[in-house]
Amino acid sequence: MPTAPEPAGEGRARRVVIDPEGPVLVEGPVEVVLPDGRIARSDRFTVALCTCRRSRRYPWCDTSHRRRERRPRPADTEPNTEPNTDPGAGEGRG
Repeated sequence: MPTAPEPAGEGRARRVVIDPEGPVLVEGPVEVVLPDGRIARSDRFTVALCTCRRSRRYPWCDTSHRRRERRPRPADTEPNTEPNTDPGAGEGRG
């Protein structure tokens, strides 16, 4: 069963996990000072901070860093582009 995080203090360090292809994960709660001086606060157990600056919820990560690429289909699942020569093609089933 998860336990509530201990309050930050002199004896307790915050754990920060850096993912080179994703957000920085910080044990919460956290306060983030934004470039314009505003403070964003989250009381969550773990907070994902955006490092790519593509997030619509900056400074929080919304997974915008994930690439939206289409992967090539394997050869066996490519659509059939050859003309259909099956004499039964086009007939309904049953």
